[in-house]
This record gives sequence, structure tokens and C-alpha cells, in this order.
Amino acid sequence: MSTVEMEVFSNAQLIVITILMFIGGEIFTSMVGLHLKRSKIITWNTEEKGTSVDQIQLTIEPVPNYKAPWFETQNDVSSPYCNAILHYNSIKFLSFVVLAYFLVIQILGVASVLVYLALFSSAKDVLRKKGIKALTFSVFTIVSTFASCGFVPTNENMIVFSKNSGLLWILIPQGLLGNTLFPSCFRFLICVLGKKIKKAEAKYLLKNTTKVGYLHLLPSLHSSFLVATVLGFILTGFVLFCFLEWNSEGLGGLNTYQKVVGILFETVNARHSGETIVDLSTIAPAILVFFVVMIAHGNVGFTTGYSCERQLRPQANCTNKWYGFSGKWSDEGKIILILVMFSGRLKKFNMNGGKAWKRL
Repeated sequence: MSTVEMEVFSNAQLIVITILMFIGGEIFTSMVGLHLKRSKIITWNTEEKGTSVDQIQLTIEPVPNYKAPWFETQNDVSSPYCNAILHYNSIKFLSFVVLAYFLVIQILGVASVLVYLALFSSAKDVLRKKGIKALTFSVFTIVSTFASCGFVPTNENMIVFSKNSGLLWILIPQGLLGNTLFPSCFRFLICVLGKKIKKAEAKYLLKNTTKVGYLHLLPSLHSSFLVATVLGFILTGFVLFCFLEWNSEGLGGLNTYQKVVGILFETVNARHSGETIVDLSTIAPAILVFFVVMIAHGNVGFTTGYSCERQLRPQANCTNKWYGFSGKWSDEGKIILILVMFSGRLKKFNMNGGKAWKRL
């Protein structure tokens, strides 16, 4: 949610916001948590057992066929640290896979946007008129979309790019892979890597999702249901939007292909980033209700905007703004919104809440 128009920020300020979005995304923070978990394992082995994990690993590596699942039948009491080492190596492998996933997808996204801007002058001309650098726009938008922030350096969000279907196609997977489809895609990636490298670690991760303690690593069945749920919500929203808004003013001037891509972009963002190609205040109430239901499950920054025409008591000095209605809230109201956003972002720390009541 923006409380000021985005174009008031300088290039340097946009870079600062990009950094904040980059390190504030849920995948980044979960990756930091994995590295902290590895450090705790090392500390435990050093303090409690009098040796480090690396030292223990030196004594285990000569074991024949280490990469094979030998640990499942290993009953040698002279090797009490075998499971601990496998657990540590699996967490280490997991942390590097998350890092690779996090960086590669966004780097590919930035490169794709830069190539698109170089090939299609209509999109680049928009940035030139607004004084926004292509590289800053590319990095800012990709990081924002992947982290489900919904910010775009333009005042109008993605409305000015509603006819640039190629750009929308680039952003759609960024929103999906950085949000609800991350656990499913991440598990699939571990399966693929496990067939080529780190077979023992991958097998351990896939069979011990609860023991690993990484909330985004879900069991196989759960991952499959998640994909079906995401695709089902997108399909429902797409059909509803097409049925009610196909000939609406918001989609005016777009051809059939541009409408299809634009509606798909809009429905994907209803559960993810919150970027938009239409003025949400002009769409049918039924779709707004559906979007509200979708927003309840995600980190979405949708807003119906702030327009003087919507004032219950019109003021002569009112000026239309592109930022959301929250921009006109009082300081106390904004603080409440901040607390709600913090609560949503830190939800994983109270996911086990209520266990004491259940035990009663």
C-alpha cells in the first residue's frame, strides 16, 4: 500500500526501497533462518560433544557409498553422529538450494524485462517520459513482484503497461514462484537435484519435511494440493473477470489477446503482489468481493485508489492522487495498518499457538 505517489522518489530512493523489499521478502528471511539453524547445529556439536560437525564428517566420509541411502541400515554404534551429520548436510544443502532459487529466478526476471524494454519502444517510451531508468525499473519491479510487495515505480502501477502483454507475461511467473507456488516448485527442484547430486541429502529432506523444520518444504501430497488450489483460484477469478468485465471501460482499447493476458495478470495478482492494469474502483462489486476473499490468504496491496469523486463531503481543494486511500488516513490509522502488516509477515512465529489449549 502506497501513501505517496511513486514518482516522487528519486532513483537513489527507489534503490533503497528495492533493497528493503529484497531483504524483507519471506523467502529471503526463511533463507536466513536456515543459515541460523546450521550455526546452531555447529554450536551444539562443539559445546556438547567436544568436536565440530566438520571434524566428525572427516571420519565419516571414507564410508563406502556415502551418497547412497546407507544410513537407513547403518546400525554401527561406533558412529553415533551419522544421523546428525546427515541432518546437518541436508540443512546445508537446503539453504544453498533456496539461495540459488532466490537469485536465479530474479536475475532471469530482470534480464527478461531489460530485453523486453530494449525490443519494444512503447514500454521504454513510458519510462523515458517519466524519467525512470530502465535498469532501476527492471530490478525494482521484479524484486517487488517476487517479494509480493506490489510496488511499481510508476504512479499508475501497471495500468500504463496494460497493452504490453510480453511484460505482463514476465511478471506473472515472478508473482507465482515467489509466493504460493514456491513450496511446490521448491520441492520439485529438490527432487530434480537429488537425482543428479546430493542424493542422500535430497532423500532425507523429502522424507523428513517435519523434522527439517522448514515451513516451505511441504510433503508431496500437500504440495500437489497446493498447486491444484492455486490454479483453481486463478481459473475461477479468470472466468469471473472475463464474464463480467470483458467489455468494461477498464479493458477498453485492448484487443482480445491483450485482454486475456491482462485478466490473467489481474487474477494472479489478486492472490499475490497486488499489481493492477485497471482501476479497481471501476470493476464489478462481485469481482471485488472475490478479490477480498483472495486477499485474505495472501500479502496483497490492492487498493481502490483515492479520488475526489468518492468523497461523501466534497471539498473544493481536493486533488486526485494515484496512491491508495490509506494515504489519507490519520497517523494513528497508518500505525494500525503497520501493526497488521507486521503481524501477517511474522505469522510463522505464532503458527504453533494454541497447542496448550488443545492439550486440555
